[in-house]
Amino acid sequence: MNDRDSETVVVIGGSSGLGLSVARRCLAGGAPVVIAGRSQRRLDAASAQLGGPGRLTAIRADIGDRDQVAALFERIGLLRHLVVTAADLPYGAAATLTEDDMMRAVRSKVLGPFFAAQQAAERISAGSITFTSGIAAYRPAPGGALAAVVNGALESMVRALALELAPVRVNAVSPGWVDTPVWERLATPEARRARLADMAARLPARRIGRPEDIASAIGFLMDDDFVTGTVLHAEGAQLLV
Repeated sequence: MNDRDSETVVVIGGSSGLGLSVARRCLAGGAPVVIAGRSQRRLDAASAQLGGPGRLTAIRADIGDRDQVAALFERIGLLRHLVVTAADLPYGAAATLTEDDMMRAVRSKVLGPFFAAQQAAERISAGSITFTSGIAAYRPAPGGALAAVVNGALESMVRALALELAPVRVNAVSPGWVDTPVWERLATPEARRARLADMAARLPARRIGRPEDIASAIGFLMDDDFVTGTVLHAEGAQLLV
């Protein structure tokens, strides 16, 4: 392991959406980057978008599986920053949600991040862990109970781990509505355009968030070595409208 390896940024969930944008930003800044995710197909596509091998490594791993997370970090070794954007959040009326739905959400947004923090903390020198929560923790909507529950739990975990894992810094970014591929699973193209346009008209910026907006917020938390135990809201004032 050389000094360059200790500068590595690991992005779990880096094969699409927010994580892909974070990986792109870090590569542009000169850091070696590891992206991890459950889908080999999406990892291959992300690698092609990001320029292929070189400073980029793609590793298939399910954040909700503790053994896979341990194996991932054994391969990585030392790192500077861990970013977790992975999410598997079933939506639907609370009365219809199954135990499997609940455990998918808990594994991706609570247990998985905890597993990753356990593995990363001892391998990070003068760096950080950044999670992504979400506006559902503050502005829950019908059909989004699981998102509200797990994002709220994740933010509580941030505060606890910031104390326990110090001097490793632990923070979260809470995005609002961001135009990412996740919307393809939530609505038809027509409904998606209508919902995003409606929200954009309500926000002071008159637009929906972009993945690079959230990557910028995550980059700030990675760079500022005096910020820890914090949830940074990157939602265009959606909390106010």
